[in-house]
Order: sequence, then C-alpha cells, then structure tokens
Amino acid sequence: MILTAVAVFLITDALLSFFGGPTSQSISYTEFSRQLGAGNITKIYAKGDAIQGELKTSAPVPSGKGTYKNFDTQRPSFADDKLWAQLTRHHVTVTAEPVVQQRSFLANLLISLAPMLVLVALWMIIARRMSGALSGGLGGFGRKTPKPVTPEEGRRTTFDDVAGIDEVEAELSEVVDFLKRPDAYRRLGARMPRGVLLAGPPGTGKTLLARAVAGEADVPFFSASASEFIEMIVGVGASRVRELFNEARKVAPAIIFIDEIDTIGRARGSGSGMGGHDEREQTLNQILTEMDGFSGSEGVVVLAATNRADVLDPALLRPGRFDRTVQVSPPDRAGREAILRIHTRDVPLHEQVDLAQVARTTPGMTGAELANLANEAALLAVKRNLDVVGQPELSDALEKVQLGAERPLVMPYEERRRTAYHESGHALLGMLQPGADPVRKITIVPRGRALGVTLSTPDADRYAYTEEYLRGRIIGALGGMAAEQTVFGVITTGAESDLEQVTTIVRGMVARWGMSERIGRLTALPQDAQQAYGLAAAPATLDAVDAEMRRIVDECYEQACRLLTEHRPQLDALAEALLERETLEEDEAYRTAGIPRAERAEG
Repeated sequence: MILTAVAVFLITDALLSFFGGPTSQSISYTEFSRQLGAGNITKIYAKGDAIQGELKTSAPVPSGKGTYKNFDTQRPSFADDKLWAQLTRHHVTVTAEPVVQQRSFLANLLISLAPMLVLVALWMIIARRMSGALSGGLGGFGRKTPKPVTPEEGRRTTFDDVAGIDEVEAELSEVVDFLKRPDAYRRLGARMPRGVLLAGPPGTGKTLLARAVAGEADVPFFSASASEFIEMIVGVGASRVRELFNEARKVAPAIIFIDEIDTIGRARGSGSGMGGHDEREQTLNQILTEMDGFSGSEGVVVLAATNRADVLDPALLRPGRFDRTVQVSPPDRAGREAILRIHTRDVPLHEQVDLAQVARTTPGMTGAELANLANEAALLAVKRNLDVVGQPELSDALEKVQLGAERPLVMPYEERRRTAYHESGHALLGMLQPGADPVRKITIVPRGRALGVTLSTPDADRYAYTEEYLRGRIIGALGGMAAEQTVFGVITTGAESDLEQVTTIVRGMVARWGMSERIGRLTALPQDAQQAYGLAAAPATLDAVDAEMRRIVDECYEQACRLLTEHRPQLDALAEALLERETLEEDEAYRTAGIPRAERAEG
C-alpha cells in the first residue's frame, strides 16, 4: 500500500506539472511601479484593479529566494500615477487576454480524477494476476509447466542402489515390468496398477525406491512434494494437479511421485477447513478424480510416500487409486550390511574393516542413518589425516551418532563418583537380567545432554518382546536411580531420561499390549498416547491404567534396589574402574563385574 500511494503521488505531481502551465508571482504594487519605471515590463493584462504581466528579463523576488518573470498585482483604488501614460512611454503592450493562461475545464477534470484512475488501473492489474493464479502459481508468479526429472549425467538410480528391503523391491519390480511391457498384460486383461503407496518410518528409503523404479523402467519421472500444491488461493492446488497429470499423460507410460502425501491426503472432514471449499480438500478431490475418475490416467503410475498412512483418506487407499500399500521397514542385519556396502562404495576402507560387525551393532537404524554413519566415519578419517577409513573411525562415528558428541565438561569428584555409580547400576542390572541386551560400553565422559552413558544393543534383531524382557528393560533403566539411592541415599536429576523411557515402556505394557491382569486384553490408550491421552477410555479405566503402571514400576524399582544390594561388591568394582579409566568396553566391563559373557547369554 505504501508503494501504491507513492506511485499515485508521483503520477499526480507529473500531471499537475504537465497541464498546469507557467505560474505567476504575486508582487506588491510598489515592486510593479519600480519595474515599470525601469522599463522591464513587456506586456500586461488588466481586469478591474487586478493586473497580470510579464517582465522583459527575470527579476529577483523581493521577499524570498529565486526570480520571477510572470507576475500579478493589485492596483490600489487611491493610486493616481498616470498609469496609462507610463505604459505608453515605456512601450508596454496591453493585451486583451490574460498573460498567464488558466487550465481548461478538461484539464482540471483529468487532474482531479488522476489518483482514482491510477488506483483503478493498479486494481485491474492485480485482479488479472490473481485470476491467472487459478491456472497455476500465485498471481502468475513461479508458474511453470511440470517437466520430468532428468537423472544426473551418466548416473541413473536403479535397484542396484537399493539394499536391505528385498521384499519391497520385489513388489515394485512388478510395476517396473508393467511399465516395460504394457501390451503383454493388456492381452491377458490385466490392468496396470494406478498407484503404489510407500509407507514407513523416516529414512527407510521411500524416495530412493521411487527414483529406482523410474530408473529401472526408463520412463519419464515427475516428482512433486504435496506441500507444493497448497496455496492461499482456493483452486490453485487442484489446477496444479490437473496440469501435472496432463503432462504425464502426454509422455505415458510415466511415473508421478508425490512425497509426503499426508499433507493433502488426510481424511476429509477432520481439519478446520470450510467443508468442500477447503484448499486441501479441493486438491485431494482432484487427485482422486485424476487417478480413477472419468478422465482416467491410462499409462500413468502414481507412487506416493508417507510416514503417516493411518491418517490418509480411505478413498485414496481403495483399489483403483492406490492399489497397493507397501510397508518400508528398517532393514534387518543382512540388509544393514548391504546398505553399508553401498554407502561405502566411494569410501576407501581399511582391509580390516568388518562391516558385518558394524551391522550387528546397529539394530533399528534406517538407511539414512547408516548413510550418515558412513559419512561421519569419513569425516573423522579426514580430521585424523588418514588415507583410509578404519574400524576405529566407524566405531567412534557410531558412538557419536548413538550417544552424542563428547563434551569437555569438568565435574567435581563427588559428582563424577555419583555418575560412575549411576552408570554402573544400569550396566550391572543389564548383565544380571536374563534375556537382556548385552552391555556394549559404559562411559562417564559427558556426551550430548547426558553426564554418562551405558550402551546396550541386542545380538540379533528383535521383532516381538516378552513381558519378562520388558520388565528387565524397566529394571535396567531404573538401575541408575536405584544405585544412587543404595549408595548415597539421594536421588538426583540425572534419571530424567531414564524415567521417560520407563514411562513409555510401562504405558505400552498396561494400556496397549495386554500385560496387566487388571486392565485385561484390550487397548485402553491410543498409540500416540501423549497427544490423545484420556480420549479412548472411561475415567475409571484410566485410573486403573495409572494404578497398574505405578504398581509395575514400584515392583521393578524394589527388585533393582535388592539386586544392587546383593551384588554391592560388583557395583563398587564397576564404579571404581569407571572412575579410573572413564570408559569400559564390553569385554572389560563383564570382566570387571565378574560375570562371564557366555554364562549371561545362556541365562
């Protein structure tokens, strides 16, 4: 608005200057008489006692800055100065028309309407651009025709770049075959799948899989993020969807990939929009129509990725739209090893590097996290001026990723001693619990937000957990607090993250997994209980859940304190070793505690 006002002012000022003509200077009659006596007046026009005139040469303004040439003045009624005689003597021309011409009526009208005309013109320009937005791009800005994503020069993503998710690769291979040989399927009456939804946690390789499908099929690949369809103006998103599908049909067979489709694909009616006029719903309706409507999308396969398949509209997931939903899960141990080999293809590795061992110690890590691990190891090697990446770099990178970076923090001896007993409590209870994950490392070197860390990872991937194992996890997590209580008789703030972990586990046991006789075999809380706590059960049930959670945690804490009291010499030995060496590796930790690793595993 400020820019518009400035523009209107400048244009109006220019019009005034253009149409206004010359201006006259009001002077006194004395000044007029002086200029007349000096013979500096060339012509005048008189109407009554009002006189206008023009000087032969410009004269300075009597009471101000600058000069003047055109003037006007008023002759006093009592003046008796033989004016006509003086004018005749000095050869002054007396005209019948005003010396300074006034603006015409048309000019005055145009100048008075100029600001309004300028505002109307600006409004028409803005309205034209706003109407152009409905065919793509806000106000016409940034509008462009969707084009296929072209691979980098000489490099195309294929299934050779994907590892650890063989079952997903097999599902998508059928889509690739459809795109390569559509006629073979049409002869048998088979219909090409309209869409494949890739669902899974972040970092599992959904986008990479979509690029690999396009690379294997060697067909045009259109990529878009769902957030690109959302604009302030209703209808822009639907227009962009139409344009995207139209361009894909022109070069069919083709693939359209929509990332994070839950941005626009959420169940209709669940948002705060104004019914069917909400921009997200308009865009979703257009996608539904394009995928399986009267327009049809023969030869166009839609791949979509999401982390929240549970919130998608049911109309998206029915056959004819997204015919298949493929779960992309974190890889198993063999998959992690294969992923590490892919991400270290361009990294020179030491001959003694054992990627299988790294894969065993990284359960639950996704492909993106493993790629980050390989990159962190390469960065460490550069920092250490090495020519190759060795096992120490991979181990240190894994610790940095899992535990956080080391902090140069100087702690008083008493606090270091409490931290040593805290971590020793975690580790000792982990060693004593049957079926618990092996203790890999204990350290009292501050890392990330923690003053010390005990790292425990399983020997093999786990997919289901028993009640005994989960109770062991709770006991181990409470070991730090129990050790501080047993040795020092105090409780510190160092157990905050432990208590968060305990709360998450015990809530799942009681309210979701049926591990409480009092609650029974039912789900009392939704999976995302922290956001929707209390909305899925009656108040009495919630009170019972709370009581059962407290009972289980109290029993586990009592057992933790009892075990630490019974094995106090081993607790002291671990704490003293930590105070002396700060970090204990797996073998050294079991040896210090006097618990054979093989015996613990068998128990």
